[in-house]
Amino acid sequence: MDVFLKNKYYRRFSIASILSSAGDILFYLALMTYASRLKNYSLALSLIAISESVPRLLSSVSGYLADRTRNKYQKIVWLAMIRGILYLLVGFLFSQNIAGWNLVMMVIVINFISDTAGTYSSGLATPLIVDLVEKDQVASATGFTSGVSQVISMIAQFIGSGLLLFMSYSSLAVINGLTFVLAGIIYLSIARKNKEASLKQEVDQQSFFATIAMSYRQVKKATGLLTTVLVIALLNGILSTIEPMLSIMIAGNKHVMVIGTYAFTIALIGALMAVGSALGSIVGTMIFKKVSLFVIILFALGSAVWVSLAVLSKQIIFCLITYCLLGFFTGTAGPKLTQWMVSTVDRKILSSSVGLLNTILLIIAPLMTTLFTSLIAATNVSFAVIGLLVATAIVFVITLVVMTKTKKTNQS
Repeated sequence: MDVFLKNKYYRRFSIASILSSAGDILFYLALMTYASRLKNYSLALSLIAISESVPRLLSSVSGYLADRTRNKYQKIVWLAMIRGILYLLVGFLFSQNIAGWNLVMMVIVINFISDTAGTYSSGLATPLIVDLVEKDQVASATGFTSGVSQVISMIAQFIGSGLLLFMSYSSLAVINGLTFVLAGIIYLSIARKNKEASLKQEVDQQSFFATIAMSYRQVKKATGLLTTVLVIALLNGILSTIEPMLSIMIAGNKHVMVIGTYAFTIALIGALMAVGSALGSIVGTMIFKKVSLFVIILFALGSAVWVSLAVLSKQIIFCLITYCLLGFFTGTAGPKLTQWMVSTVDRKILSSSVGLLNTILLIIAPLMTTLFTSLIAATNVSFAVIGLLVATAIVFVITLVVMTKTKKTNQS
């Protein structure tokens, strides 16, 4: 929070990022609503989900390209403007009399291009944030931006659902386009003040695989960092796995676990997790600024154990509290890991390294969710929760071992 209030350039940068996130959520909700009204809506919704997720899996590639980019400020301005123009085009298409499926396919392609540009833009943003703030402020800065973006995104979903009652799909697409244009203007104001620093930034000249190999070597060189990356990936997997498990458990025990209605209970679970994660990113990074990342991970894993026990005991209030707590500690751990990477990895391959980390996080979560939901289908939800408890205990022990080893290395 302090860095946001006291550093005007970082503040502008954050506002631009938050504007982009809010506009994206508004339009995503509109597109999903429109697609849900098509005859074969399940296929349309699946294609939209794929168009949203595939660009995120390209984080390593976009990070590599970002590291090779000169004058990153100029490029991030252009990317924001291009994304704005793309969504203004979507607004125009929605205003035309185009058949449902033809329109959706065109919009999905445009949305995919925009999201791919957004992933590249995120890669450019990482080293720029590091340049805008002090080295020891990276965790609080990235945490604040991430946390506020989550809160704004959650609020935007409710606003979007309300706007759809009296605004057209075309209007929401135009609003999204204008948020990107406004973000581009804000980025431009920062770029003009930091032009010389941007031109002096080192760029990576290696091949993609050489860069990834170098990132791996540097991460591996820092005692415990590589294992910690994998542990946090597993922690994110545990976080994403608990929600479907909890949803299934509630569906089978509606008489004791439902608050109001089933839909409201599921919405409440997602909201509390998002709130916990956002608070962890914003507040947790300040409260636990001097606390070891390993301790935060142990707190998170302890919370995961309590969530699992709450699910098994069918105590919905306890489930909600502990799940929110798990989100809080996971939200705190992410920025602290970024801080560690910034202090370890060569600046010119920072985006590639963070992109590699994001790719690992994105792959592990769906894999773990698929594994445990398949286990539920083959057995029952209680057996799967016990399996998750065992997995959490193993990760807890690994974290303790790595923490002890890292302390000994630092002391020697």
